[in-house]
Amino acid sequence: MKAIGYKKSLPVSNPESLIDVELPQPVATGRDLLIKVKAIAVNPADYKVRASMPPANGEVKVIGWDAVGEVVATGDAVTAFKPGDAVYYAGDITRPGSNAEFQLVDERIVGFKPQSLNDAEAAALPLTAITAYELLFEHLNIVKQAAGAKTDEVILVTGAAGGVGSIFIQLAKAITGATVIATASRESSQAWVKKLGADYVVDHTKPLPAQIDALNIGSVTHIASLHSTDTYFEAYTEVLAPFGKIAMIDDPESLDVSKLKMKSLSLHWEFMFARSMFNAKDLIEQSKLLNHVAELIDQGYIQTTIGKNLGTINAANLRIAHEELEAGKSIGKIVLEGF
Repeated sequence: MKAIGYKKSLPVSNPESLIDVELPQPVATGRDLLIKVKAIAVNPADYKVRASMPPANGEVKVIGWDAVGEVVATGDAVTAFKPGDAVYYAGDITRPGSNAEFQLVDERIVGFKPQSLNDAEAAALPLTAITAYELLFEHLNIVKQAAGAKTDEVILVTGAAGGVGSIFIQLAKAITGATVIATASRESSQAWVKKLGADYVVDHTKPLPAQIDALNIGSVTHIASLHSTDTYFEAYTEVLAPFGKIAMIDDPESLDVSKLKMKSLSLHWEFMFARSMFNAKDLIEQSKLLNHVAELIDQGYIQTTIGKNLGTINAANLRIAHEELEAGKSIGKIVLEGF
């Protein structure tokens, strides 16, 4: 089968940083699905792993953690899927990824593809949808509400125009009653988060407390910190109400957590691969949430967060995708489609 991988951790400017290869097609056993990959999306996790996790000498490492495809075979313990099913998923960071024509994935982290989206549109969603859903309902402990309900919760989303922020805003507006404040600095990114449903937009290149005070909507109760947590941490402790919650996805080198004490604030860390890496007892929750997100999409509450389609899945196009993500200026998700 065709695949794209790497043998050494190299800068993305090096043609050998991602290469086209031929590998044996895997065989499904147990609870695994063999999926024919049709479209993929690229995430910061891709370039971070490529740059820091070289494979064993001489081996080719295949990465990629967002895909849409068709189930073509199932292991003998599979119960929820059958050949021919259209699915979407983010996969398991400990196993070969989706930058290949065929991939093995445990059925408990796979959802049925949204019927109203094409393959590229759906590929933009799994990893960020899982991350955003777990942020909202497992770390920030926001209570799900019926459409149109309103609560006193105020969520600040920093780095809101990226992949996770783009789906987080929509989920928050669709199934919580919270007011959403998004941060964005460029005119294009501000327009993007407004389109997705943010109630207010502030500029993260300027002091946050003064901007939030000027909104006159009360204290922030929850923060989804999607970028530069160390930069904004002190501002978070200032704008949060007592017993507020911060949930982050980035990797700050250090944080002075003593600043959380006076308001009894809590800090949470979201890593959507945690369940699959450690074979958690509730692993199937990721399949359930992907199916819930698919329902919300098909009901018209959530739109795809696709930002750009770079065309065929090959090494040259994947290097372009990695380069754009490393530059930190992409809006929405970068997808590729077909081999």
